[in-house]
Amino acid sequence: MDRKSYLVQVSANSVHSKPSINGTVLHGTVHHVSVNGALYPVKSKSRRQRWEVRPSHMSVNTLNPIRAIVDGMKLTPNPDKAMIALSIGDPTVFGNLPTDGAVLQAIKDSVDSQKYNGYAPSVGYLKSRESVANFYSTPEAPLSAENVILTSGCSQAIDLAITVLCNPGDNILVPCPGFSLYKTLAVSLGIQVKLYNLLPDKSWEVDLQHLESLVDERTSCLIVTNPSNPCGSVFREEHLRKILQVAARNRIPILADEIYSDMVFPGFESPSLASLSVDVPILSCGGLAKRWLVPGWRMGWLLIHDRNDIFGSEIRQGLVKLSQRILGACTIVQGALESILDNTPRTFYSDTLGFLKSNSEICFKELSSVPGLNPVMPSGAMYLMVGVDIHHFPDFKDDVDFTERLVTEQSVFCLPASAFEYPNYFRVVVTVPEEMMVEACARIREFCESHYRSSSPEANDLDQ
Repeated sequence: MDRKSYLVQVSANSVHSKPSINGTVLHGTVHHVSVNGALYPVKSKSRRQRWEVRPSHMSVNTLNPIRAIVDGMKLTPNPDKAMIALSIGDPTVFGNLPTDGAVLQAIKDSVDSQKYNGYAPSVGYLKSRESVANFYSTPEAPLSAENVILTSGCSQAIDLAITVLCNPGDNILVPCPGFSLYKTLAVSLGIQVKLYNLLPDKSWEVDLQHLESLVDERTSCLIVTNPSNPCGSVFREEHLRKILQVAARNRIPILADEIYSDMVFPGFESPSLASLSVDVPILSCGGLAKRWLVPGWRMGWLLIHDRNDIFGSEIRQGLVKLSQRILGACTIVQGALESILDNTPRTFYSDTLGFLKSNSEICFKELSSVPGLNPVMPSGAMYLMVGVDIHHFPDFKDDVDFTERLVTEQSVFCLPASAFEYPNYFRVVVTVPEEMMVEACARIREFCESHYRSSSPEANDLDQ
């Protein structure tokens, strides 16, 4: 091998040398620095000729499907009719569903105590985690504080779960229609999203055969949303066990989005996935937002169910490390958590569910008799999905066009289900005051009756 020699020129603390091979000086200048008498080469720096600051790949790949669709819609309400927004999944918007007084008192006591003004551990205060563990622990799925991580809302819990289980190039199985955040988080991390079908004619049960057909060697997580946003469906125990069987056969952990857990209408029951699992490890995500009607308080949690130690220490350590990136859950709410969970009266929960069920029944009954609409009665949560026989509405090309014109003509805004990758449906939020729900349904009926055609133009052409 040829040996390099250097012609060295010393200048202050740096050394400029011209490299040569076999005595031949090479063109160009190599910079060296002297450290304790030894010379180290330093790559020559070139100055940038102009400013060029680019966004990260992660930011470019981050897209919220709801915002992408809604921001592109031309929403100009009818000035002669008051706007009724049935699109926002925030139960506090209209002021008719306040949280309970015991919940408010718990927050006041937390503030007045002056104990929760500082930083908490990244996973949350021990006492607060113990409260969550005690609240959700069952004989079939016992929990302790070490199985609980407190987060900034359920969204952060979902983020932690996806991030700890998946690598770029992996894929996750996501319900369709389903909550858009799963895709937003996954795609930004280079994770592929595979959509498995839900069946509207079976109250949005999972198409189990389709689900299992999507599994491959890079499938790292199955997301199950129960009760469902956007469908309002609640899976029966038998169906949940079948989902677990698919996960067990294919050795896939489950992310259980259970933010609406216990928001099940009277007459229906749906146990947590973890209480039914024999061997499938589950990360369950929940929070205060919906059941306690305080989404702005940003208090969520992630529950680790892994009785067979399949996750081992690495997944747990990974969750702790990820929780340290940004300190999440509000300390004031953490301080109030034990009192909130222990002292909220059961009548508060039952009254909320009674109202949601009543509004759902009103909406379902009214829209069931509207030509061209096919509502699916929910069993829980706070949503109802409505199918649109778009071929009977030739004035509109799709659900986005349909809902946009509904705003223009009737000042009623329902979210087009294309935002959930399920075209020709729209989602209704049933948290509005009852009189507003009745009025909204009447306007939707008027709108549909004015645009409905018994058959499409294409069908008429064929008849001729």
